[in-house]
Amino acid sequence: MSIELDPMPQNALGLIVLSTDETLENEARTLLAEKPVRLHHSRIFSADDVTTASLSDMRARIERSAGLLPESVGAVGYACTSASVVIGPEAVADRVRAGRPGVFVTDPISAVIAALERLGARRIGMVTPYLAEVVAPMRAHLARHDIEVLREVSFGEADDRRVARIAETATAAAARQVAEGVDAIFLSCTNLHTVNIINVLECELNVPVISSNLALLWHLLRIGGFDVTGWGPGRLFQNEGDFAQTA
Repeated sequence: MSIELDPMPQNALGLIVLSTDETLENEARTLLAEKPVRLHHSRIFSADDVTTASLSDMRARIERSAGLLPESVGAVGYACTSASVVIGPEAVADRVRAGRPGVFVTDPISAVIAALERLGARRIGMVTPYLAEVVAPMRAHLARHDIEVLREVSFGEADDRRVARIAETATAAAARQVAEGVDAIFLSCTNLHTVNIINVLECELNVPVISSNLALLWHLLRIGGFDVTGWGPGRLFQNEGDFAQTA
Protein backbone atom coordinates (compact mmCIF):
# COMPACT_ATOMS: atom_id res chain seq x y z
CA MET A 1 0.00 0.00 0.00
CA SER A 2 1.39 3.44 -0.90
CA ILE A 3 1.55 6.13 1.77
CA GLU A 4 1.44 9.89 1.65
CA LEU A 5 4.01 11.76 3.75
CA ASP A 6 3.56 15.17 5.28
CA PRO A 7 6.31 17.69 4.53
CA MET A 8 9.09 18.23 7.07
CA PRO A 9 7.75 20.48 9.85
CA GLN A 10 8.97 24.07 9.66
CA ASN A 11 8.01 24.97 13.24
CA ALA A 12 10.11 22.47 15.23
CA LEU A 13 12.54 23.55 17.94
CA GLY A 14 14.72 21.55 20.33
CA LEU A 15 15.75 21.82 23.97
CA ILE A 16 18.60 19.95 25.65
CA VAL A 17 17.42 19.66 29.25
CA LEU A 18 19.52 18.61 32.24
CA SER A 19 18.78 15.21 33.79
CA THR A 20 18.26 16.99 37.13
CA ASP A 21 15.91 19.66 35.75
CA GLU A 22 12.26 19.42 36.82
CA THR A 23 11.18 22.94 35.89
CA LEU A 24 11.95 24.04 32.34
CA GLU A 25 9.70 21.61 30.48
CA ASN A 26 6.69 22.51 32.61
CA GLU A 27 7.32 26.25 32.24
CA ALA A 28 7.73 25.77 28.47
CA ARG A 29 4.37 23.99 28.31
CA THR A 30 2.77 26.88 30.18
CA LEU A 31 4.31 29.44 27.84
CA LEU A 32 3.63 27.58 24.59
CA ALA A 33 0.15 26.18 25.25
CA GLU A 34 -1.87 26.35 22.02
CA LYS A 35 1.01 28.09 20.19
CA PRO A 36 2.06 26.87 16.69
CA VAL A 37 5.36 25.37 17.88
CA ARG A 38 6.64 21.79 18.02
CA LEU A 39 9.07 21.67 20.97
CA HIS A 40 11.20 18.53 21.27
CA HIS A 41 13.30 17.68 24.34
CA SER A 42 16.50 15.71 24.76
CA ARG A 43 18.12 15.03 28.12
CA ILE A 44 21.78 15.34 29.10
CA PHE A 45 23.32 13.81 32.22
CA SER A 46 24.12 16.39 34.87
CA ALA A 47 25.55 15.66 38.30
CA ASP A 48 23.35 16.49 41.27
CA ASP A 49 25.98 18.80 42.76
CA VAL A 50 26.41 22.01 40.75
CA THR A 51 30.11 22.93 40.76
CA THR A 52 32.34 24.40 38.07
CA ALA A 53 33.91 20.95 37.60
CA SER A 54 30.59 19.12 37.17
CA LEU A 55 29.32 21.80 34.82
CA SER A 56 32.44 21.59 32.67
CA ASP A 57 32.04 17.81 32.41
CA MET A 58 28.85 18.28 30.39
CA ARG A 59 30.77 19.61 27.40
CA ALA A 60 31.69 16.07 26.28
CA ARG A 61 28.03 14.96 26.39
CA ILE A 62 26.35 17.79 24.46
CA GLU A 63 26.95 16.34 20.97
CA ARG A 64 25.24 13.04 21.80
CA SER A 65 22.21 14.74 23.35
CA ALA A 66 21.85 17.10 20.39
CA GLY A 67 22.03 14.17 18.00
CA LEU A 68 19.00 12.58 19.65
CA LEU A 69 16.77 15.50 18.61
CA PRO A 70 14.67 15.07 15.44
CA GLU A 71 16.15 16.21 12.14
CA SER A 72 13.24 18.65 11.75
CA VAL A 73 14.45 21.04 14.47
CA GLY A 74 15.68 24.35 13.11
CA ALA A 75 16.98 25.82 16.37
CA VAL A 76 18.24 24.25 19.60
CA GLY A 77 18.57 25.62 23.11
CA TYR A 78 21.10 24.12 25.53
CA ALA A 79 19.33 24.60 28.83
CA CYS A 80 21.88 25.25 31.55
CA THR A 81 22.73 28.80 32.54
CA SER A 82 25.80 28.13 34.66
CA ALA A 83 27.26 25.50 32.33
CA SER A 84 26.86 27.87 29.38
CA VAL A 85 29.14 30.26 31.25
CA VAL A 86 31.67 27.64 32.38
CA ILE A 87 31.87 25.84 29.02
CA GLY A 88 31.39 29.01 26.97
CA PRO A 89 28.57 29.81 24.54
CA GLU A 90 30.75 29.31 21.45
CA ALA A 91 31.87 25.86 22.62
CA VAL A 92 28.28 24.94 23.48
CA ALA A 93 27.13 25.94 19.98
CA ASP A 94 29.97 23.96 18.37
CA ARG A 95 29.06 20.82 20.33
CA VAL A 96 25.34 21.18 19.56
CA ARG A 97 26.05 21.53 15.82
CA ALA A 98 28.37 18.52 15.94
CA GLY A 99 25.31 16.48 16.85
CA ARG A 100 22.72 18.40 14.84
CA PRO A 101 24.50 20.25 11.97
CA GLY A 102 23.18 23.51 10.61
CA VAL A 103 20.84 24.50 13.43
CA PHE A 104 20.62 27.89 15.10
CA VAL A 105 21.81 27.59 18.72
CA THR A 106 21.21 29.50 21.91
CA ASP A 107 21.75 29.00 25.63
CA PRO A 108 20.44 30.76 28.73
CA ILE A 109 23.31 33.18 29.33
CA SER A 110 23.38 34.26 25.67
CA ALA A 111 19.61 34.61 25.74
CA VAL A 112 19.74 36.69 28.93
CA ILE A 113 22.32 39.04 27.41
CA ALA A 114 20.15 39.43 24.29
CA ALA A 115 17.09 40.02 26.47
CA LEU A 116 18.82 42.65 28.60
CA GLU A 117 19.99 44.41 25.47
CA ARG A 118 16.43 44.35 24.13
CA LEU A 119 15.22 45.88 27.40
CA GLY A 120 18.00 48.48 27.49
CA ALA A 121 19.21 47.16 30.86
CA ARG A 122 22.87 47.43 31.85
CA ARG A 123 22.70 47.50 35.66
CA ILE A 124 20.93 44.50 37.11
CA GLY A 125 19.97 42.73 40.27
CA MET A 126 20.64 38.99 40.15
CA VAL A 127 19.11 36.09 42.09
CA THR A 128 20.76 32.67 41.86
CA PRO A 129 20.63 29.35 43.70
CA TYR A 130 24.38 28.74 43.19
CA LEU A 131 27.52 28.38 45.25
CA ALA A 132 29.94 31.33 45.15
CA GLU A 133 32.32 29.47 42.81
CA VAL A 134 29.53 29.28 40.20
CA VAL A 135 28.26 32.84 40.69
CA ALA A 136 31.69 34.46 40.20
CA PRO A 137 32.26 33.37 36.56
CA MET A 138 28.67 34.32 35.72
CA ARG A 139 29.17 37.82 37.07
CA ALA A 140 32.44 38.10 35.13
CA HIS A 141 30.80 36.88 31.91
CA LEU A 142 28.05 39.48 32.20
CA ALA A 143 30.65 42.18 32.88
CA ARG A 144 32.44 41.30 29.64
CA HIS A 145 29.18 42.16 27.91
CA ASP A 146 28.92 45.51 29.75
CA ILE A 147 26.29 44.26 32.18
CA GLU A 148 26.97 45.21 35.80
CA VAL A 149 25.52 43.19 38.66
CA LEU A 150 24.74 45.91 41.19
CA ARG A 151 22.93 43.70 43.68
CA GLU A 152 23.02 39.95 44.17
CA VAL A 153 21.36 37.31 46.33
CA SER A 154 22.20 33.60 46.20
CA PHE A 155 20.64 30.69 48.06
CA GLY A 156 24.06 28.96 48.18
CA GLU A 157 22.58 25.62 47.09
CA ALA A 158 24.82 22.99 45.48
CA ASP A 159 22.23 20.22 45.01
CA ASP A 160 20.20 20.81 41.84
CA ARG A 161 17.48 18.48 43.12
CA ARG A 162 16.90 20.92 46.00
CA VAL A 163 16.93 23.88 43.60
CA ALA A 164 13.84 22.38 41.95
CA ARG A 165 12.11 22.58 45.36
CA ILE A 166 12.82 26.28 46.00
CA ALA A 167 9.43 27.97 46.33
CA GLU A 168 8.53 30.87 44.06
CA THR A 169 7.74 32.88 47.20
CA ALA A 170 11.38 32.56 48.28
CA THR A 171 12.62 33.61 44.85
CA ALA A 172 10.23 36.57 44.82
CA ALA A 173 11.49 37.65 48.24
CA ALA A 174 15.07 37.50 46.98
CA ALA A 175 14.10 39.56 43.91
CA ARG A 176 12.75 42.28 46.16
CA GLN A 177 16.12 42.45 47.93
CA VAL A 178 17.97 43.23 44.68
CA ALA A 179 15.46 45.62 43.10
CA GLU A 180 16.67 49.01 44.31
CA GLY A 181 18.39 51.15 41.67
CA VAL A 182 18.60 48.50 38.94
CA ASP A 183 17.45 48.49 35.32
CA ALA A 184 16.22 44.88 35.46
CA ILE A 185 16.21 41.76 37.62
CA PHE A 186 17.65 38.44 36.44
CA LEU A 187 16.46 35.19 38.10
CA SER A 188 19.13 32.67 37.13
CA CYS A 189 18.86 28.86 36.72
CA THR A 190 16.57 26.78 34.50
CA ASN A 191 15.56 24.66 37.50
CA LEU A 192 14.28 27.68 39.46
CA HIS A 193 10.49 28.13 39.38
CA THR A 194 9.70 31.63 38.13
CA VAL A 195 6.96 31.69 35.47
CA ASN A 196 4.17 32.62 37.89
CA ILE A 197 5.98 35.54 39.55
CA ILE A 198 7.28 37.52 36.54
CA ASN A 199 4.20 39.72 36.09
CA VAL A 200 3.64 40.08 39.84
CA LEU A 201 7.19 41.30 40.44
CA GLU A 202 7.20 43.64 37.45
CA CYS A 203 4.01 45.30 38.63
CA GLU A 204 5.23 45.57 42.20
CA LEU A 205 8.82 46.68 41.55
CA ASN A 206 8.33 48.59 38.28
CA VAL A 207 11.39 47.05 36.60
CA PRO A 208 11.63 44.31 33.95
CA VAL A 209 12.11 40.82 35.39
CA ILE A 210 13.57 37.98 33.33
CA SER A 211 14.44 34.42 34.26
CA SER A 212 16.73 31.91 32.60
CA ASN A 213 13.71 30.01 31.29
CA LEU A 214 11.85 33.08 30.09
CA ALA A 215 14.89 34.45 28.25
CA LEU A 216 15.89 31.07 26.80
CA LEU A 217 12.44 30.34 25.40
CA TRP A 218 12.09 33.90 24.06
CA HIS A 219 15.46 33.74 22.32
CA LEU A 220 14.96 30.18 21.02
CA LEU A 221 11.63 31.13 19.51
CA ARG A 222 13.05 34.29 17.96
CA ILE A 223 16.07 32.62 16.33
CA GLY A 224 13.65 29.91 15.23
CA GLY A 225 11.78 32.53 13.21
CA PHE A 226 8.71 33.16 15.38
CA ASP A 227 7.14 36.53 16.14
CA VAL A 228 6.31 36.01 19.80
CA THR A 229 4.83 39.38 20.70
CA GLY A 230 2.51 38.85 23.65
CA TRP A 231 3.32 35.14 24.00
CA GLY A 232 4.80 35.31 27.46
CA PRO A 233 4.68 37.20 30.74
CA GLY A 234 6.64 40.35 31.38
CA ARG A 235 7.98 43.22 29.32
CA LEU A 236 10.38 41.01 27.35
CA PHE A 237 7.57 39.60 25.21
CA GLN A 238 5.98 42.96 24.46
CA ASN A 239 6.54 45.02 21.28
CA GLU A 240 9.01 42.60 19.84
CA GLY A 241 9.66 44.12 16.42
CA ASP A 242 12.33 42.76 14.08
CA PHE A 243 14.81 40.19 15.32
CA ALA A 244 17.58 38.77 13.14
CA GLN A 245 18.37 35.06 13.03
CA THR A 246 22.03 34.30 13.67
CA ALA A 247 23.50 30.84 13.31
